[in-house]
Amino acid sequence: MSSETPARAVHPMQGPHKFKIGVFSFNADGGLALTKVPERWPATWDDIAAVARMADEGGLDFLLPIARWKGFGGEMNSRELSYETFTFAAALAGITKQIALFSTVHVPMVHPVFAAKALATLDHASNGRAGLNIVCGWNPEEFDLFGLKMIENRYDQGMEWFDIINRIYTEDAPFDYDGEYYQLSKVSGKPRPVQQPRPVTLNAAFSPPGRDFAAKAVDYLFTTFTEIEKGREPLEDMKKRSAEQGRDVGVFTTCHVVCRPTQAEAEDYYDYYSRQMADEESLDIYTAGKQKNSSSHDPEAYQLYRQRFAAGAGTYPLVGTPEHIAEEMGRMAEVGFAGTTVSFVNFRDELPYFIDKVMPLLREAGLRES
Repeated sequence: MSSETPARAVHPMQGPHKFKIGVFSFNADGGLALTKVPERWPATWDDIAAVARMADEGGLDFLLPIARWKGFGGEMNSRELSYETFTFAAALAGITKQIALFSTVHVPMVHPVFAAKALATLDHASNGRAGLNIVCGWNPEEFDLFGLKMIENRYDQGMEWFDIINRIYTEDAPFDYDGEYYQLSKVSGKPRPVQQPRPVTLNAAFSPPGRDFAAKAVDYLFTTFTEIEKGREPLEDMKKRSAEQGRDVGVFTTCHVVCRPTQAEAEDYYDYYSRQMADEESLDIYTAGKQKNSSSHDPEAYQLYRQRFAAGAGTYPLVGTPEHIAEEMGRMAEVGFAGTTVSFVNFRDELPYFIDKVMPLLREAGLRES
């Protein structure tokens, strides 16, 4: 092995835990919650660093930021304050030891030659813990901010983008690229990443084009469902699509968490922050934009589960005692999900209780190694 690709341990996403868990969206104010409660996530750097250390020391598997360039208006304008994700992950590499560090990257806004260099840098800085979440974009206002038009065939551009990065990592001589979206000359880039041939990749998608992209390009698909049993459909669909490509793509889901000593306490707080204190104007803007321009959720979710979008961007709610949450995660694993993300109203205040109370139950259930 060359000096530029040092030996590494198994990437955390490929480790022994049957059901993997990552912290999602803590790089942006409010996290996933569109709420006005005083304790909503402020996303100060000191708080973010504390959460990263907690998750690392608590044995969680990965940290996954969101990529946002504008807020969602309303009273709180949630997610206006957010940290760019390559530099975010690189900064966390210096204060963590084991946990995987993802960067979430908008294909149209970030050139693949730059992305390849930044991702390889992060992989070396973290000794092989980097990961890439590939996002093809859905918010026209963010495209406008960059002076770009949101094209219809965004996943076609994504495949060219991904292909260029792969070739940078694997080809020995500079190459020209003549595609529909990129025309490049004498492309090269060193160092190659620690992970060979490339770092772990994922994308989040619900639509057929998004799943086709996942089947061809990524190691893990993140998808949503309205009820756990309904998660069998995307799992079976992805198994078929990835098999057609000669691949085996793992499937994760994503959840928001309110974990309390009693079920009543958890449900009361859930109702308080996501109904009584919801940022209704921001919620209207967010759901209208997602429903019109994104295929990230089942269409019925927008009508049936408005509260879930206030509470956690339409992700599945894990609300209750540690025992209830561990049982729900067990059901997800039984259906076939490889893991989930978790988010909280306030990560620093709530993650310690989740680590102390839920993680041991998952180990007892055989979903996590000791």
